Amino acid sequence: MRPFKYVLATDPHTAAQAVAANPQAKFLAGGTNILDLMKEDVEQPNELVDLTRLNLAEIKPAGGGVSIGALATNTDTANHPLIRRDYPLLAQAIVAGASGQLRNMATNGGNLLQRTRCQYFYDTAMPCNKREPGSGCGAREGLNRMHAILGWSEQCVATYPGDMANALYALDAVVRIRGADGRERTMPVNEFHRLPGDTPQQDTNLQHGELIVAIELPRSDFAKNSYYLKVRDRASYAFALVAVAVALGTRR
Repeated sequence: MRPFKYVLATDPHTAAQAVAANPQAKFLAGGTNILDLMKEDVEQPNELVDLTRLNLAEIKPAGGGVSIGALATNTDTANHPLIRRDYPLLAQAIVAGASGQLRNMATNGGNLLQRTRCQYFYDTAMPCNKREPGSGCGAREGLNRMHAILGWSEQCVATYPGDMANALYALDAVVRIRGADGRERTMPVNEFHRLPGDTPQQDTNLQHGELIVAIELPRSDFAKNSYYLKVRDRASYAFALVAVAVALGTRR
């Protein structure tokens, strides 16, 4: 792992400012993805801004729905009474992901920002346009059983690996974002992630330095008519071959 500067953020505004001021800086929350990427030399930030002391972990009713703090862990989110009662689809999707140990550390904001698990992305000896734009895509003619069927491009066939986001799409979630200027904006979750197109290195529509502060779910009547199905090679700690989140509402 390469040397880096460590900064412990004290509030969301200074955290966003610190990352925005340094093109090579990254946020650090649970660390379940970024630290692995740094160990493999895939990510090479020269500064990590630690968010774990920020007050962004609350899960609470909001606007008839619920607001989920970006720093709430996956475990706390899946087990929260509001989520289990009103949004069981989200709880199912979270529990389907990773392992209990990882869910205890992984945060909701970090889950949305996790990078692909494509083996060519992780192998720095192989070409990967997502890791090194213009180098090519090793998966196109290589081992691609876990890669995209839909939504791929000539530049990249890697997939986003998360389960939680699939449920958030079905539930019409909105991501609340804070910029370095202190202003907040919201983005529908179905506009958050990008298809690879000609710029596979850009995973999301966030600007550098923008900080996820919460995920907001609108009121819905999906609770009794929703289900998360994940097909994978083994029962746990495996990424999906196919995953489907379904939520059906009643017409009024």
